[in-house]
Amino acid sequence: MTNLLIIDYGMGNLRSVQKAVEHLGFQAAISDDPALAASAGRIILPGVGAFADAMACLAAKGLVEPVRAFIREGRPFLGICLGLQMLFEESFEDGRHRGLGILEGTVERFAPPAGGPPLKVPHMGWNSIAIRRPAPVLEGVPDGSHFYFVHSYYVKPADASVIAAETDYGGPFTSMIRKGNLFATQFHPEKSQACGLRLLGNFCRL
Repeated sequence: MTNLLIIDYGMGNLRSVQKAVEHLGFQAAISDDPALAASAGRIILPGVGAFADAMACLAAKGLVEPVRAFIREGRPFLGICLGLQMLFEESFEDGRHRGLGILEGTVERFAPPAGGPPLKVPHMGWNSIAIRRPAPVLEGVPDGSHFYFVHSYYVKPADASVIAAETDYGGPFTSMIRKGNLFATQFHPEKSQACGLRLLGNFCRL
């Protein structure tokens, strides 16, 4: 059994996540093998790119059902950036596309508030998080900590109880979710220096 698996579906910053985990003293395999996904102790699903392409790649590699089953079984799962967005029902990125449907809600593009100044998209760079609910992966991460973001779309959960942290960019948006042992961040912990490493280390020790 692989203790920590980083899912390779052809998109994402896999090696940078693996290097961050190894820096913390943990071992992580990178694979697109559905059997490994089914038997892993923990899974990280990173992602960079277009929602529809990512879902198509997951399906083509036979990873959709193993990922859903893994999360349903309550094993520790961490989604990063696009790996957060794919957990939801539907994305409006370049049309309408179905996600994994693990969580109720949509993925929508940033837009300036009515009557407000133009909003630069993508949202890119360092921004702070406001912790809304406790999560074990945030142990030792102070409220207001800064993390690194690169994204044009954000998630809108239908159930506010899954929101673990929010960030302000033209208004508050969900920057982290938690439901049981399911965690996902819009920011990139592997690029977020000490706070990001703390989050990854907490996840690896769950």
